[in-house]
Amino acid sequence: MRMEAVAGQFYPASKDMLIEQIEKCFLNPLGPEKRSPTYTDKKPRDIVGAVVPHAGYIYSGYEAAHVYYSLTEQEKPELVVLLGPSHRGYGSTVSVSGEDWRTPLGVVKCDKAVAEKLFRKCEIVTLDEIAHTYEHSIEVQLPFLQYIYGDFKFIAITLNLQTIEIARELGKCIAELDKDVLFIASSDFTHYESADVARNKDLNAIEAILEMDEEEFMERVYRNNVTACGYGAIATAIVAGKALGAKKAELLKYGNSGDITGDYSEVVAYAGIVFRR
Repeated sequence: MRMEAVAGQFYPASKDMLIEQIEKCFLNPLGPEKRSPTYTDKKPRDIVGAVVPHAGYIYSGYEAAHVYYSLTEQEKPELVVLLGPSHRGYGSTVSVSGEDWRTPLGVVKCDKAVAEKLFRKCEIVTLDEIAHTYEHSIEVQLPFLQYIYGDFKFIAITLNLQTIEIARELGKCIAELDKDVLFIASSDFTHYESADVARNKDLNAIEAILEMDEEEFMERVYRNNVTACGYGAIATAIVAGKALGAKKAELLKYGNSGDITGDYSEVVAYAGIVFRR
């Protein structure tokens, strides 16, 4: 079992405090300002995927809450596919975990059969737990998902190399899993520049995401030195989204760490984006 690695750092280690923090993200004026609904009459799901940030909840939980609030109004997927970058550089080029993961809210079940199928069918994918041992980008998504879904099955994929070729191959493989899939690309946007510079760079790159053009998105990231850590995960999401029938992408919330600290001279920026059929 993969144990929580960043509890007490990126989010509270206490179950009660973690639930309280998640609810604050929903209710805060920077968030949707609404508690996640608990009614059972869910709408058919038109969201096939999303881009969600992965900083500490006190910084990026509000952008995340906009995405998760939209998801909680819709039917639960059969499988959640989580995509994230490798910040530490551990593991294989593309690594899928075959283990269950634990958070303070309990154990999340890995769909081991799907993880093994992806390993067999997709040549670029390796079954590799080392890549996931300390990586936070996927872990921080799980408590939000547990909060809105309760029990669910997932697979975790970490990208140690982020190229357009990998994004296209992996996105195609995800779309061919023969499951009702919800994919989430975990990424922050520009790091450690002024809020104005970050916004100009990021919105230019996000424009390509909204046009669902993975090649143009990657070109803008490279050309403008957009320091979005999970750009390959985002490109993969665009490819998978189109293959799964997404017709449009929607920016739900853009913000940065200065919204919390009051210091806009050097920020990390975040966006919540959904792909809809």
